[in-house]
Amino acid sequence: MTEETFRWHQPSEAPMQLTGFAWFAKDRVYNRLPRNFGKPFRDPVEELATHTAGGQIRFRTDSPQVAVRVKLTGAHNMDHMPATGQCGFDCYAGAPGDQHFCGVTRFDRAADHYESIVMNAPERTLRAITLNFPLYQGVEEVLVGLAPDAQLLPPPPYADDRPVIVYGTSITQGGCACRPGMLHTNILSRWTNRPYINLGFSGNGKGDPELAEAIAEIPNPGGYVLEYEANAALEGLKNTLDPFIAILRAAHPATPILVVSRPRFAGERLNPEVTAAREQAHDFQRDTVARLQGAGDINIFFLDGGSLLGERDWEECTVDGVHATDLGFLRMAEALLPVLNTILGDRMVAR
Repeated sequence: MTEETFRWHQPSEAPMQLTGFAWFAKDRVYNRLPRNFGKPFRDPVEELATHTAGGQIRFRTDSPQVAVRVKLTGAHNMDHMPATGQCGFDCYAGAPGDQHFCGVTRFDRAADHYESIVMNAPERTLRAITLNFPLYQGVEEVLVGLAPDAQLLPPPPYADDRPVIVYGTSITQGGCACRPGMLHTNILSRWTNRPYINLGFSGNGKGDPELAEAIAEIPNPGGYVLEYEANAALEGLKNTLDPFIAILRAAHPATPILVVSRPRFAGERLNPEVTAAREQAHDFQRDTVARLQGAGDINIFFLDGGSLLGERDWEECTVDGVHATDLGFLRMAEALLPVLNTILGDRMVAR
């Protein structure tokens, strides 16, 4: 790709809009947690925070082609997740609430850098574009390529610009979507035309109090979703769920909080102990929310995650019995959407 073919733009510069990185304005890096927070995060959390799950670039353009030039922090190295999901960008175009997939980056999966066209349209017309960041890899640099004479305009406004902040596990982070746009938080973001901040940390969603403190400093939150049972299990939840919620509540007394128990795993077909463990953790989270509601918190809610993948064939929604395929993430988004619409009221757009 030559400079004559594309003019390259920094996504952090107006009129483009960068979302999903709450501390980018301060730190100027594609990181999901703050640098120099004052309290250390655990080392694996620090590393996973460099993964760019949930990051988005939004703008409008009449360029018939859209390309990206990307420098990653590493190459594809996962044995159960495609390179397009771990390391790729994908592109959606269309009016708010009605965006549709256009293309995904194609590249040498052994490389840590690439250039790729993600939209190639036959006609020149003004379109709203969303580019979704990689789910399980860091991005050192990304540039967006447009036709040299193309218009570049701000994106359409959000229906509500208060972000929904989702904290959780490897499933939350996007394991194992085939491309970034199929992550459930990205699906919900485009269905509802509002920003989501994805704070899923693979294997490390353990309810750390410093994570709650960092999340609590994100300004003007529209809502919180806590879906970290799969990493904490029952004993971890007993130690962390109340304190985690209390930290969020101290900073944002009325912001809606949705606690979601984990989805069913395929192992439940064979091992009743797996089902029993999920049900015990489910009951604890449900009872915790009920107790807080009884104490006067009218803006905290519980969702049985056992229903997220459907009532039958839920194991068909996973790649390895645990982590979601695109079908799994689509079902999760469909299950979460009406609940979030109810909790957040008219601040979300019905699909």
